[in-house]
Amino acid sequence: MTDPLMISLRKMKNMSKNKKFDIRLSEKRNGWCAEITRQVTSRTTKVSKRETGFETEAQAKEWAEKELAAFVQNQAERNERKADQRKERDELRHAKELKAEQAREARAKARAADEFDAE
Repeated sequence: MTDPLMISLRKMKNMSKNKKFDIRLSEKRNGWCAEITRQVTSRTTKVSKRETGFETEAQAKEWAEKELAAFVQNQAERNERKADQRKERDELRHAKELKAEQAREARAKARAADEFDAE
């Protein structure tokens, strides 16, 4: 087994530039394990994807880096789709509110005209 301090140092070297997602490599009984982790809060980390059974650390690292790139790309595309959906939803809500405001103004004018005619 590898010294935990060495694994910790390796983790620090393997940290990506992205603060939200990272890779973590660890040695298990049946080989190496690679994980893609997500920083949920400042204290909480969640494993988003895991693969075990690598024979060498290099294989695990290669898989993790490739998957992390794909994972981050997928998240970026998803965020873009969600932003477009949010924009469409906000535009529809704005149009609906504008129409309701115009209807309120028309009713107010009609009421004012009725009151003026009643006098």
